[in-house]
Amino acid sequence: MSLRKKIADSPRVNRAVETLLASYVRFAYRTSRWERSGFAEMDACVARGEPVIFVLWHQRLIMAPYLFDTSLGRICALTSAARAGRLAGQILVRLGFETIPMSSHKRHVALSREVLRRTKEGCSIGIAADGPRGPARVSSGVPITWARMTGCRVFTVAFAEKHVLRLPTWDKQMLPLPFSRGVLMCQEWTAEVPKKPSDEDFEALRQSIETSLDEITDTADRAVGTPLRT
Repeated sequence: MSLRKKIADSPRVNRAVETLLASYVRFAYRTSRWERSGFAEMDACVARGEPVIFVLWHQRLIMAPYLFDTSLGRICALTSAARAGRLAGQILVRLGFETIPMSSHKRHVALSREVLRRTKEGCSIGIAADGPRGPARVSSGVPITWARMTGCRVFTVAFAEKHVLRLPTWDKQMLPLPFSRGVLMCQEWTAEVPKKPSDEDFEALRQSIETSLDEITDTADRAVGTPLRT
């Protein structure tokens, strides 16, 4: 095993990186001015113990803990079992989330049962619609599958900030910068999901939630005056 891989796989190194990044996100959030809008209905659902499906683009994932109020209820985020996914998951845990690791070795039925069990316990489910590998801003069918299976209401969310650092990742992951101005936005996706959608219905629903995510993300970007789709 190479030295680089040993370092990357070191629990001590990973804990240090998780702590550093989680602390940075907290600092960037607390030192910036934020406007929060559209969350009343989702917050009300969570506060009365009604789990929701919480969906965003992977590019905006880092601020998920500030888009869902964990003081009102629990949320589990689906995360990749790959090294980067585990790191992102542990950062979310440090900021108040729970996680459900996805794996190519885990059967879809096992993952479905886990998601269903968590929602029955009152835990909301968080999904990056284009994660974990993209392509960027192309929704998978996962949000539709979980909405059909659980019957939970679906909310799309986004953050945008005047000044951000864009990381050299497949989705140009956005890292908030301190002492800036930003917005946190939420809207309900209200399309009806039938219990047994046809292939054509499923694709139409997938495109619908993709459009909803693009709309709220573009609205957030316009609110802070940043270029769209960058």
